[in-house]
This record gives sequence, C-alpha cells and structure tokens, in this order.
Amino acid sequence: MDKTAIAIAAATILAGTQPAIADDKPAVEFLNSGKVVPNTLPFSEAVRAGDTLYLSGQVGIKPGTMQLVPGGIREEARQALENIKSSLEANGYSMRNIVKCTVMLADIGEWATFNEVYKTFFAAPYPARSAFGASGLALGARVEVECIASTAGSAAARP
Repeated sequence: MDKTAIAIAAATILAGTQPAIADDKPAVEFLNSGKVVPNTLPFSEAVRAGDTLYLSGQVGIKPGTMQLVPGGIREEARQALENIKSSLEANGYSMRNIVKCTVMLADIGEWATFNEVYKTFFAAPYPARSAFGASGLALGARVEVECIASTAGSAAARP
C-alpha cells in the first residue's frame, strides 16, 4: 500500500473511533412537567435520549387531575392530543416534531372517529402510526396515545 492509501485508511479508522463530545445535558433525562399528569404517578411523563423524546401514553384527562373529560371518544381523543401537545411544549418540542404515534382504542370500531380528531392535530406528511384495540385502558378511557418526537433532521422541518 502506498502512503496515501495508508493515510486514508488511518483517517477512516480514527474518524469512527473518536469519542463523542460531551455536552451539558445528561445522556438520558427523565422528565415530569406536572402540567398534565400528577408527579406522584410511578412513571415519567417523558424521557429524552439525545434528540428523541419518548412520551408516556396519554388519555383524555383534565390536566393536573385523574378525571377523564366527558363526551366519549371524540372529546377524550381531543384531550389526549392536547395533553401530548402540552407535554411536548413543556420539554421544548412541538407537534411537528412527532415522528411516531401508537394509538390504543377501547373499541377499534371507534377508529374512524379517532382519525377525524387526529387529523385536526397533524398535517401531511403524517407521523408513522400504529393503532389497535385494547381490552381495557387506564381510568376506563376510550383512547390512549403515546408518541415519539425528534428534533433531528427533517422531523423538525415538518409543517
């Protein structure tokens, strides 16, 4: 091998083994804003790992309480998504940063109604999403939604 090839090979190896530059933030942060669910519950409202924020599932409770909003699937879905929005904003993110949602419905037959509400919170291109029926949700809720948000790359550029 000539000197140039050796230099390129060495640079390639070194580039892949450079230590990451530490910043002021811990690698993983466990977050509880207290704006949506009480801080006394045995889980974190959100966990930030790098540029990614993992939100715990949200049901349609009135913020700061454990009481579901009245009105069934439509109102619970709206409130669950408002709660997600509040949690995101409390941690420096927005709805446009969401890249994936998981939706759990007490009755999968209410999927179309949920979609009507969901579309008022998101615009194309939509986040990836899964939805499934569940035999029971916390507090007797009709819907629970959990999301993953990211500030990396094009996620932040979504409309």
